[in-house]
Amino acid sequence: MNTFSIAIHGGAGTLVKGMMTPELETRYKAALQLALDSGYHILESGGTATEAVEKAVVVLEDSPLFNAGKGSVFTATESHEMDASIMDGKTLNAGAVSLITGIKNPVSLARDVMEKSEHVFLAGDGAMQFAKELDYNLEGSSYFYDELRHNQWLEIKDTDSFQLDHAKKKDSKFGTVGAVACDKEGNIAAATSTGGMTNKKWGRVGDSPMIGAGNYANNKTCAISCTGSGEFFIRGVVAYDVACLIEHKGLSLEAAASEVIHKRILEIKGDGGLIAIDTKGNIAMPFNTEGMYRASKSSTGTEEVSIYK
Repeated sequence: MNTFSIAIHGGAGTLVKGMMTPELETRYKAALQLALDSGYHILESGGTATEAVEKAVVVLEDSPLFNAGKGSVFTATESHEMDASIMDGKTLNAGAVSLITGIKNPVSLARDVMEKSEHVFLAGDGAMQFAKELDYNLEGSSYFYDELRHNQWLEIKDTDSFQLDHAKKKDSKFGTVGAVACDKEGNIAAATSTGGMTNKKWGRVGDSPMIGAGNYANNKTCAISCTGSGEFFIRGVVAYDVACLIEHKGLSLEAAASEVIHKRILEIKGDGGLIAIDTKGNIAMPFNTEGMYRASKSSTGTEEVSIYK
């Protein structure tokens, strides 16, 4: 039987230890553990990598602690615009949604795009129409209201500023969530979900729903979910870049992921991190920021739940 494993992330950035109370750190680690265990249980029970990554991301979307689903940040118009994507490494099938509102679990809608439409990427009104045709319940704005997120928005509303998730400084933390998994059959998958940037305008879309930029999976190489400064991850086609280094230069998963995060993305002034997995169940979780909410678990017995370096 193949080694099966899963890794998840809840964002990367300037996670200042002084601003993180012991109580809050405990809450974050508990949320990561819950998502990790939920995804791992599916793999352990013989489920697919795709099922596992969707489940893990759903748990993270349901937590107000992360900038995805329930914890999504406010846009310039005091609304929420969420993005998500999922990809199956065995078939290269993928689904993505962008600029959606009122959907409790965007990652599930992305999976439905992959499995129930002829398309890969649906956005805005069209994506919402698709959700309605599938009888998705739409949550009211109160479901997504979080006082911390709202206060962050109030601080910069009516200005041209925007910020990546919940930090005092613009570059402070990026709260995208994601998961990568390898199942008992040796198939891999990746899923990513985000609420975007506080005070974002003009229907801005980051790397999270873009196949090849913020999310990618291919059994030939690896599965990747990214978190960080989305504009730079798009320019660097980061997720696919890792896969390319494995396929065309013969690098190991660890070496390829490290090359992209610690060298190539830094060269274009990008920061953040990623989680990666291959068909042997190997995991890499590099980041070039002060911290990255992350966790991993493998059938070999290794397990990790971490925030800082």
